[in-house]
Amino acid sequence: MQKYAVIVAGGSGKRMGAEIPKQFLLLKGKPILFYTIDTFLKAVPGVKIILVLPQEHLELGKEIVDGYFDAEQIRITQGGETRFHSVANGLKLIEEESIIFVHDGVRCLVSKELIQRCYTAALETGSAIPVINCRDSVRMVTAGGNEPVDRNQLRLVQTPQTFHSKILLPAFAIDYKERFTDEANVVEAFGLKVTLVQGEDTNIKITNPVDLMIAENMLNQ
Repeated sequence: MQKYAVIVAGGSGKRMGAEIPKQFLLLKGKPILFYTIDTFLKAVPGVKIILVLPQEHLELGKEIVDGYFDAEQIRITQGGETRFHSVANGLKLIEEESIIFVHDGVRCLVSKELIQRCYTAALETGSAIPVINCRDSVRMVTAGGNEPVDRNQLRLVQTPQTFHSKILLPAFAIDYKERFTDEANVVEAFGLKVTLVQGEDTNIKITNPVDLMIAENMLNQ
């Protein structure tokens, strides 16, 4: 069965405060996107990469691909207005039966082991959503004030969210809703349950400058 990784890096990264989107910033001398793409290529032999980028930075993405990788393994397409639309644009390039990973381009510390764990679970159940435990106290804001939430019942969601194409492709044919913040939400709105798998504390999403420092520390170790 074919394998695809839709790597979503269509955001502008305004919270990073840099002149270019965070996915293109250098981490130990290489673009953040390099580490993400490289790990998928090493974790899943034969995987085809679909890189979703902001329209105004497609050429910059092409430079990274040409500089570090075999361009035949990687296709580039432009992002959309929201994550849902960016993922949908990437999925339009997939027509054959496959296992599809959808991963945040700036989760550049994802491990080969996590990718392979998601792949195995998706083969068995049709889906795999990596999650980690919530260690902080949590409160829900309500109309009357706020109230505590049992953190033991909560999980923090990561990527790669992984699905069989027979599930993910038709799910993304439904109309967009504001609550579609990830692929699991879309699949559930389509009427299907998803399988949770153990994620990794190190699989952080680089959003702020401090995250870049943490990532560099982790790579050094």
